[in-house]
Amino acid sequence: QVELEESGGGLVQAGDSLRLSCAASARPFGIYRRAWFRQAPGKEREFVGFIRWTGSGTYYADSVKGRFTISKDDDKNTMYLGMNGLKPEDTAVYYCAAGYGGTGTAVNDYHYWGRGTQVTVSS
Repeated sequence: QVELEESGGGLVQAGDSLRLSCAASARPFGIYRRAWFRQAPGKEREFVGFIRWTGSGTYYADSVKGRFTISKDDDKNTMYLGMNGLKPEDTAVYYCAAGYGGTGTAVNDYHYWGRGTQVTVSS
């Protein structure tokens, strides 16, 4: 079992930057992806990007490519989401997840979830 805890959310203005963190209590056996998803009010949970637990391979949704960057600190078991050029449409609760299987872009590909952190971008 692993616990994930997000932090770093807040209220920012359009164009600002923000960095979210996701601390993991451990690495479960067989888990090889860590990801960020987001969910806006009234919408389904949406894939943002993932990073492989071993190595540094990343993959991003088209909506955030070039603006968001996922990184990690293996010593701290922590993953980060750097967000630049924030837009009002980026407003959502951001969740981190860990899992394996599939393409890594679907909610069902992930087995462990954090509780989320709110990001609000004002225009």
